[in-house]
Amino acid sequence: MSDTLKVGVIAGEVSGDLLGADLIRALKLQYPGTIELVGVGGDALEAEGVNSLFDFSELSIMGFTQVLAKLPKLLSRIKQTANAIIAAKPDVLLIIDSPDFTHRVAKRVRAALPSLPVVNYVCPSVWAWKEYRAQAMLSYVDHVLAVLPFEPEVMQRLGGPKTTFVGHRLSVEPNLLAVRNERNQRLEAGADRTKTVLLLPGSRSAEISKLMPAFAQAAQSYVERNGDTEFVLPTVKRREALVRQFAASWPQNIKLTISAESDFKWSSFAKADAAIAASGTVILELALAGVPAVSVYKTDWLFTMLSKRIKTWTGALPNLIADYVVVPEYINEVVRPGSMVRWLERLSSDTTQRRAMLEGYALVQQRLHTERSPGERAAEILLDVVNARNPARN
Repeated sequence: MSDTLKVGVIAGEVSGDLLGADLIRALKLQYPGTIELVGVGGDALEAEGVNSLFDFSELSIMGFTQVLAKLPKLLSRIKQTANAIIAAKPDVLLIIDSPDFTHRVAKRVRAALPSLPVVNYVCPSVWAWKEYRAQAMLSYVDHVLAVLPFEPEVMQRLGGPKTTFVGHRLSVEPNLLAVRNERNQRLEAGADRTKTVLLLPGSRSAEISKLMPAFAQAAQSYVERNGDTEFVLPTVKRREALVRQFAASWPQNIKLTISAESDFKWSSFAKADAAIAASGTVILELALAGVPAVSVYKTDWLFTMLSKRIKTWTGALPNLIADYVVVPEYINEVVRPGSMVRWLERLSSDTTQRRAMLEGYALVQQRLHTERSPGERAAEILLDVVNARNPARN
C-alpha cells in the first residue's frame, strides 16, 4: 500500500481557501505519509501544495443575476474540474463551501468514481432555503463538517448526511483574539478621544457599489449630529480602487481613511467604537472582536423576487448562533442612513443597547468554543472517512 494520501480539494472563495489550507496543515501533522493535492484553490491552498487548475477568483460571484451572466463559464469550469479530479483518482475529495460550484463537481466525480469518499467542509445553508438539498446530498457526500453549532441538528432533522460541528476558524483567529484583548484593555483605561466608526461595505464590487452611497449619507449625518468623527474603511487590494472612486465624492468634512493593508483592518477593529457592515462573515468577525455593529445589505432584483422562499428569520450569523436578535439588520429599501446613524449613536456610547449587544457577543463566543482547533478536528474526521472506506489504510 502506498503511504501517499492523494486529496482532491476544491475551494471556490477566499474563506474556503483559508479553511482548506488550515485543514491540510493539520492533516500533514496527523497523517504519517505524504500528502498529494490536486484541485482548485487560492493563495493559501497553493502554499500547501495545490497547483490550482485555474484562477479561482472567477468563481467569486454574488447574486442570481451574476450567476446567470457567468453560467457558461461556470459550467465549463465545473466540467474541467470534475474531469481533472476523475483523472487523478484521489483517495478522498474535499469540497469547501461555494455549493453552486463544488457540489456540481462532486456529483460528476461521484458518478464516475462511486467508491470515492467525499467530505463537504461548510454545511450549505439548508436552514435558510432549499431544504431539499440536505437529503439530496446523501447521494454524493459522506460527511459534512459544519462551522456553525446548530447545523448538525438541522441536517439530522432534514435527513442529510452525517454532520459534525468542528468549530469556526474565526473563533481561534489570532488577530481577532488580539483585537478583543486590546479592546478590553482600552475599555478599562476609559480614555476620552474622538469617536471612530468602522465602515465595511463588502469585498465584492456589487456590494460596494450598492452600499457606498448609503454609507456616505450615514457618515455625513453622523458628523452633523455628533461632530468630529474618524471613519476607517479597510478593504481588499482588488477592490481598493473602486472604494476610492466612490469615496472621492464624499463631503470634505468626513475624515475617512481607506487602506487594503491587513494591519490596518485589525487596528481599525481594535479602535472602532461601532461599525456598519455588509451582511456576511464579517458580522461574525465583529462579534468575536467585540465591535458593536449594524448589518446592512442590498440584494439584486432576482434575489429580491425569490426572497419569499427563504426560511431563515435572520441573515446575521451572530443572531443565528445566539438564537435571538443580537445585531440589528437592514435589507434593501430599509437600508436608510437615518436608521444607521441612530444605531451608531447608541452603540458607540455606554448605553443599554451597547451592553446588550456585547452580552450577546459573549454568548456567541461561548457557543463557538471547541476544545480542539477546527482544522485539527476536520482533518481527523476526513481521515476517519477515508479509513472507513478503505480499511487497509488503518
